[in-house]
Amino acid sequence: MLRHATKRVLGLGPATSVARTRILPRFYHERVVDHYNNPRNVGAFDKNDPTVGTGLVGAPACGDVMKLQIKVDEETGKITDACFKTFGCGSAIASSSVATEWVKGKQMEEVLTIKNTEIAKHLSLPPVKLHCSMLAEDAIKAAVKDYEAKRVRANNNST
Repeated sequence: MLRHATKRVLGLGPATSVARTRILPRFYHERVVDHYNNPRNVGAFDKNDPTVGTGLVGAPACGDVMKLQIKVDEETGKITDACFKTFGCGSAIASSSVATEWVKGKQMEEVLTIKNTEIAKHLSLPPVKLHCSMLAEDAIKAAVKDYEAKRVRANNNST
């Protein structure tokens, strides 16, 4: 009986029919669990779209890879949408999810002020998981940089 209960808790038993493994809530803050089990804004935009900036970053130490994309209204400079795809632990996925929520509706300059420490604090990440929030900050900056580089290229081509 104990073996069956343990398997069920770990998501190994027949009572679990979800395609993806659920993380154990007692090891993570409830916000991490929520963003991992119900990630916001998962997906991808066309990277060739001139209104899209793509940031692709990774952490070789743990194998986490994060792609975060922003869609920008060219007239206002506001980020109208954001999405991500992350291969990594629950904290990396949660950090990506939070980052996409936080950048929507903000000006480009404003999103560059989002710090990994704010994401880590919001998710109550332990010190060993701070690299996940650092990836999210780096992905935001890389997406903005990519978008701005596209604008420069477009302006140079039109002159």
